[in-house]
Amino acid sequence: MLQILAYTIPSLVVVACVWIVMHKMFKNEADKRLWELKLQSQKEITPTRLRAYERLTLLLERTTPEHMLVEMNLTEMTTIQLQQRLLLTIRTEFDHNLSQQIYVSNDVWQKIITARDEMATFINSVAAQSPKDCTALEYATALITAYENNGTTTHTIALAALKQEASQMLC
Repeated sequence: MLQILAYTIPSLVVVACVWIVMHKMFKNEADKRLWELKLQSQKEITPTRLRAYERLTLLLERTTPEHMLVEMNLTEMTTIQLQQRLLLTIRTEFDHNLSQQIYVSNDVWQKIITARDEMATFINSVAAQSPKDCTALEYATALITAYENNGTTTHTIALAALKQEASQMLC
């Protein structure tokens, strides 16, 4: 009986050691493969994320009064038509870039939504403050003037957050 234990105990110790070594080796190999997969994924996702940051930057730039008003024929519009067209432009630009939210943080996306909502509110408030007989050109001038005198806007805050997040991704 003693002889059986003399052979069994060292065999069990050897089996346990082999099992521990093999377990660690397989775990390290799995971790290495996971790391390689993440690295490969990053190589593919990074350009897509950068394009998303570019598109969202364009969204913010294209929905400022001076950029939206450049392409509109103000002489053929009423103030109400211009107001509706500006709101439609904001909605269209935002809807066109809606899918980009999966590439940015929730904080940045919330800032972009806030910028969109604040711009719509701003357009409506300037329209409400304008005289009833105001022309579209006068309304456009009032929009640009009020926007320039607004100081730091939600658009500039969202744009700064986008730039900061993009720069962190590149480092």
